[in-house]
Amino acid sequence: MKPPFYVIGHKNPDTDAICSAIGYAALLRAVGEEPGALAARCGEISQRTKWVLERAGLEAPLLITDVRTNAGMICHRKVTKISLSDTFLTAYRRMLHAQIRCVPVEDEDGNLCGILRYFDLLKLLLPADTEGLSVRTIHVSLAKLADTLQAESLGAMLPSPEFEEDLILLVGASSQATVDMRLKEAVKDGNVSQFLVICGDRPIVQRYAIDNGARALLVTGGNAISGEILSYASRSGVVVLRCNQDTASASTLIRCSRTVRHVMEENFLTVSSSESVSRLRKRLGTLDQDLFPVVEHTGGKMVGVIAKSDLVDPLRIRLALVDHNEYAQAVNGVEEAEITEVIDHHRLAGDLVSREPIRYLNEPVGSTCTLVGRKFFHRGLMPQPAVAMCLCAGIVSDTLCLTSPTTTLLDREMLNWLSGVAGVNPQKFTEEFFAVGSLIANGTPEEILNADRKEFTEQGLSVSISQVEERDLHGFAARREELEAALKDLYTHQKYDLAVLAVTDVALHHSMILAIGQEGALAKLPFERMDETLFHAPGVVSRKRQIFPAVCEAIQHSR
Repeated sequence: MKPPFYVIGHKNPDTDAICSAIGYAALLRAVGEEPGALAARCGEISQRTKWVLERAGLEAPLLITDVRTNAGMICHRKVTKISLSDTFLTAYRRMLHAQIRCVPVEDEDGNLCGILRYFDLLKLLLPADTEGLSVRTIHVSLAKLADTLQAESLGAMLPSPEFEEDLILLVGASSQATVDMRLKEAVKDGNVSQFLVICGDRPIVQRYAIDNGARALLVTGGNAISGEILSYASRSGVVVLRCNQDTASASTLIRCSRTVRHVMEENFLTVSSSESVSRLRKRLGTLDQDLFPVVEHTGGKMVGVIAKSDLVDPLRIRLALVDHNEYAQAVNGVEEAEITEVIDHHRLAGDLVSREPIRYLNEPVGSTCTLVGRKFFHRGLMPQPAVAMCLCAGIVSDTLCLTSPTTTLLDREMLNWLSGVAGVNPQKFTEEFFAVGSLIANGTPEEILNADRKEFTEQGLSVSISQVEERDLHGFAARREELEAALKDLYTHQKYDLAVLAVTDVALHHSMILAIGQEGALAKLPFERMDETLFHAPGVVSRKRQIFPAVCEAIQHSR
């Protein structure tokens, strides 16, 4: 199985993260490098991004919250299994054909009810006691015994296959007198009705079995049975079976007709299909169980099986990261995935590692969508208009339609080219984009904080910076108190050293900034301080180029 390949942006994705993922996945499919590449996201999308996707006629990328390889991804789904009512012979043949030593057992409704090991099968053939009557006693269904031997039923009617009973085997190979004596002893002991008498072409022994009231008579070697004997057996309620095997072979195969329900392991461990491989290694490593059924996260139906060897070096989900390069901002479980490529326009964080060399593109441009657009351009490929529109949206969003200080010549060139492919006017598209869904007017404090939030680590301190872009800041004052309270909760519960919310006016190019954290760092922020937590930042619109560097410098000067 080839692991899935996702192009995915950061947590709390903004328009650039979503749209660059869509664009780069489309490019990889178009050039044939990754025909199965899928755009993904690890967070909810904003109203503005939804508007872009609706206008482009595209579905939102697949939501993925964890990219760790789990049991459902690596389990063997073509499972050799047996049912409760299967005999030793059926189970043995299936295990031998599949070359396996352990199989799951299901009931008639398909519910998992046990595990059968190759070793367990021996208990059906070899009795625990080697002396006394127990050596010759087996618990079996006469109907299944007949099926195993492919025997004809010629006397009294066989009971149903589900009915099992204790049968005492008596091989009628001794003299006629000895066989008769043993049967008469059984009559005295009161258990002759449990006897299964096995013999070949010996009519007198056959009659003795019926005379004394045996439970069943098995005639081996395909020998003929007289009509008189069959009629006598039917009147006496004795089951008569005839098989083609010789007596020795039939005696062995009889034990192979016992069902596995009596020896399967009922105390066994299952694993959820959603459980990660890294956790399974720790949990299953010391257990004695050989095979682990994998069951649905909800419902409990078996979807496959895994062995411990499957956990050694399983296939990993493959990722191309866009619009970020730090584990702190990446999808959960990224450390256990295979990162094949990074496309970004932010600072290098230094905690990204890979097993093999990867492609890494990081340039100081205004938008990741700019870099994706250039890849199309350099390859001489024209993106679909819907994809081009998404790439335009990413550039417009991150550069405030080329007015942000992060804007470069490449951003201008790509927006000009892509807007032509998409058939949109950049200025009008920008106005419509920022007119959609004012979070300050309509969003909850949690939505405002998490719509576009990134985590950073700077000089050992944990920092969160959220940014909301609005056409004006008229609604900010009315919501300032609840936003500050939500920011304090985030700061406390997530144990940040500094938590920042920037509300940016994209029309007048300034921001109001709420900041909670160490006073030494707050005092060094190069913005106009309005009160204990509020700052005014004229001309500040870029988190990457202006806000984050200012925070880093404040932290450095406060130490």
